[in-house]
Amino acid sequence: MRYLVRLSKVTWHPNTLSHLYMELMKYGWLALLASATLVTSAQTAEDSAAFSNELIWASGTFQSEYVWGIRSMADGKHYTTQEMDPKKGSCIVKWSYKSGKAVDTLLTSVMAFDDPRERFSGYEFSSDERFVVLTTATEGLYRHSFYAHFYVYDFQANGEARPITDFGLGKQRLAQLSPAGDKVAFVRDNNIFISNLGSGEEVQVTTDGEVNRIINGATDWVYEEEFGDDKALFWSGDGERLAYLRFDETAVREFHMPVYGSLYPDPYTFKYPKAGEQNSDVSVHIYHVEDRQNHEVAVPKTAHYIPRIKWTNDPDVLCIFTMNRHQSDLRLLLTEGTFPNNRLGTREVFKELSYTYIDINDNLTFLNDGTSFVMTSERDGFNHVYKFDFDGNSTQLTQGEWDVIDILGFDKKRGRVYFSSSKQGATQKHVGHVDMKGKTTTLDLTPGTHSDDFSQSFDYSIHSHSTANTPPVYTLRNSSGKVIRTLKDNARLQETMRTYGAVEKEFFTFTNDAGVELNCWKMLPQNHDPSKKHPVYVAIYGGPGANTVNDSWGGSTFLWHQYLAQEGYIVVSCDPRGTQFRGRKFEHSTYKELGKLETEDFIDLAQHLGTWEDVDAERIGIQGWSYGGFMTLLCMTKGSDVYSAGISVAPVTNWRYYDTIYTERFMQTPQENESGYDENSPVNHADKLEGSLLLVHGSGDDNVHYQNSMEMIHALVDANKDFDFFVYPDRNHGIYGGNTRLHLFNMMMDFVEDHF
Repeated sequence: MRYLVRLSKVTWHPNTLSHLYMELMKYGWLALLASATLVTSAQTAEDSAAFSNELIWASGTFQSEYVWGIRSMADGKHYTTQEMDPKKGSCIVKWSYKSGKAVDTLLTSVMAFDDPRERFSGYEFSSDERFVVLTTATEGLYRHSFYAHFYVYDFQANGEARPITDFGLGKQRLAQLSPAGDKVAFVRDNNIFISNLGSGEEVQVTTDGEVNRIINGATDWVYEEEFGDDKALFWSGDGERLAYLRFDETAVREFHMPVYGSLYPDPYTFKYPKAGEQNSDVSVHIYHVEDRQNHEVAVPKTAHYIPRIKWTNDPDVLCIFTMNRHQSDLRLLLTEGTFPNNRLGTREVFKELSYTYIDINDNLTFLNDGTSFVMTSERDGFNHVYKFDFDGNSTQLTQGEWDVIDILGFDKKRGRVYFSSSKQGATQKHVGHVDMKGKTTTLDLTPGTHSDDFSQSFDYSIHSHSTANTPPVYTLRNSSGKVIRTLKDNARLQETMRTYGAVEKEFFTFTNDAGVELNCWKMLPQNHDPSKKHPVYVAIYGGPGANTVNDSWGGSTFLWHQYLAQEGYIVVSCDPRGTQFRGRKFEHSTYKELGKLETEDFIDLAQHLGTWEDVDAERIGIQGWSYGGFMTLLCMTKGSDVYSAGISVAPVTNWRYYDTIYTERFMQTPQENESGYDENSPVNHADKLEGSLLLVHGSGDDNVHYQNSMEMIHALVDANKDFDFFVYPDRNHGIYGGNTRLHLFNMMMDFVEDHF
């Protein structure tokens, strides 16, 4: 259930969009920002154009401008973007950091395929930038994963792009150029292949791949979903070795979903380990290109999970992350030596233990000395940057009661680690750097959310900045954060929002009954009359690893809330205990009891709102999706005296139905924590429902299974409770496609008007 998005680096394919709404809910859209206040009350509601679901979900009226497909080039002086030209098709355009001007069009669909209609959705250069891999004909699999046809274009040859393999054998996954650009590794039919671009020879690295049994070079469903990556094959720095993971799913139980649309619905079957059930058996392997030999790495049996593998700066040494099943014991192992039967040995260079859990991220960077690395750790109660050496020594580089969010890169020339953090508060995101002596600098203190895509030299960055009320502004900046020029300012969108009389999102805090101050925001109705009582729409998520109270542009979700404000509703959101960027104690407070403290906080919130003079305490409704849907059901049952109505979309209704990695990270197994599972599962509180409830789910949801809503319905019927239910056939967790999203929000608005 973890959502990790960096749009500057994402390869766009249909499945990416399937979870758009969830990303909006959790991260406030992209978290990319602006400098001037967008929302003003220059126009009254009577004078303003009217928001509508058709405008929000089915038109480009409120489309933001973005800088797509950024790649910093090896010289550190140029970058590329992906553009679209009606005559040339997909284009890779080369830009100068210094001048801000396009200096060349490196590749077009016409050049690659002799057809502007043949478009590529992603591209990746070889390290010497002679070759580029082009992604076409994508077909979504799960959240990150997809099938595609991959081509390689040789800039020196200047011919047409060549397929990496015989497309008649089936689509490919995860095409990876070797560092020299002379070979490409890829996955087909759960096996790994290497294609020699010079000779055209294709070598099959593995032979035992089989659907729903063995996966080589790609992750299984639960690793992809909860560890946030589907790629499990990696070239060494010299291109002489290919490291990969092998997943044996044989013992994992299957989940079956009917796919409608035919006389007899087709069964869709995939491996899905629910909490407490058997996971895949995962092993690490290294393939030597020259002698065509596979070598297994001897990983300790205590390593239940292998969430990451990463080559060090030494092409002979692979780093392996291991975790126990509770995800409370993290080890880093380096390959060394050999065992009998060509098995490679390892030595441990890092260990971190927790009484709760440890998050997996990509914040590891190896330093050039060959004996140390930088990585984040929560060992002092907050997530900070540390320097570790292979002998176990450590130096804390950042300090304070704030969290480092991501390590953005290491500037070798200046000896700086660039990172994003909540140093200015949990609702904010700023970029800074720290040197090896612990001196920390924040590049821009302007309130809001900041992000940077740095050049390889770290001399420049593409910077984005937005706030809750201003869409992203993109600027080119130097290494000290000084603005060189503006690339995109979204001025048109700002003017459009003024035309529609958008209201400001205002931040506030309140203290719950436990004495904990919680971050919130509110949006008041257009032409708000403080002397009148208004209904309230509480928009929530509330789960670990995700906040809704962010000072960042909220995209379509923000527009939906503007529509509600236009219709006379006060819209409110709150980050309860268990959410992120406020230190380990706050985030881990919900351990082993997901839903308990968060429900208490949302109930306290409704009671607090009921004291406002402009709030109708009898008309406070709540809405959430996924974890937010879970919270909505708990609030509508445990908090039936404060919430009069609720909309629960794609909810978890019993954590026994959800996957191993996510659920056990926070709850341990059902066998170990029976009361934690049962006492906070909505299915066990159905008899407490009193208000109006709309339950929505997609029957094709491979993430939070439709089973969750079916079991909730069973419980509500047994308790003789009235409710509304709507199912979207074959739609996944994002409930999108065709007219679906518009239909959903029209239905939600009808329900809000009738019951909130």
